[in-house]
Amino acid sequence: MKAARFAYFRPRSLDEALDALAASPGASRVVAGSQSLGPMLNLRLVRPDRLIDISGLDALRSVAEHEGVLRIGAAVTHAQIEDACHPAFFDHPWRRVAGTIAFRSVRNRGTVGGSLAHADPAADWVLAAWAAGASVELARSGGRRLLPMRDFMQAAYTTSLAADEMVTAVCLPAALARSSWGWYKVCRKVGDFAEASCAVEIGRETGRVSVVVGALDGAPVSLDALAARIAAAPRPPAALKDEVEDHLRRALPGLDAVAQRMYAATVERAIRRAFGEEAGEP
Repeated sequence: MKAARFAYFRPRSLDEALDALAASPGASRVVAGSQSLGPMLNLRLVRPDRLIDISGLDALRSVAEHEGVLRIGAAVTHAQIEDACHPAFFDHPWRRVAGTIAFRSVRNRGTVGGSLAHADPAADWVLAAWAAGASVELARSGGRRLLPMRDFMQAAYTTSLAADEMVTAVCLPAALARSSWGWYKVCRKVGDFAEASCAVEIGRETGRVSVVVGALDGAPVSLDALAARIAAAPRPPAALKDEVEDHLRRALPGLDAVAQRMYAATVERAIRRAFGEEAGEP
């Protein structure tokens, strides 16, 4: 199938893009890399009257660190993070996340903001942003707001974005670059979406510890009790496998036996990677 007929608009500035979105809320869709929206258009799952192409806006492609916050523009691509096109990514844990997303051709086009706005439960940036305590910057004509990732994603493919808003950036604590990070996901083959995923942050400076499970039916789930247990230990518990399974049973009681074991192995390996006991992605 091919997409239904639509108008195409390429704004010259962010303000022009926001004004265009405000002029026809609900009838226009914002597009950058088109790695998610493109297939949806061709399947006619969405039929906007107009596409607003923001991929060329420099205001959305910048990366800056200020007052303990790393701000990543919404149109920064996965490949730009993977290749450390900004010095902030040289030894950043998100660089390793970016390198595991789909295929290089997808990473060349796909954007951080587009992935968060699409809110696929199996998407890597959704889980990584949740685990990192990130916030999402939203803008509309005449105003901006900042939402924690946990308030931004409400359910599968459902966010707090209003019809006249777009994602303009994701903001991370700068201390994340100096945290211990564990990342693991299960895919049937390279390039597939994850069937189970987990991100672990152990903040050596901040004391913040998070263990978050993704690729569920909806938003990621934080295993806060397990995170508290890890925070008090200099290394993984001796009975880590049993503890992980116990915490998962309580947090995700609806999992069948196979899924329970798959998620348990995923969480256990992510924790071991965060403690440096298992090698992760280069």
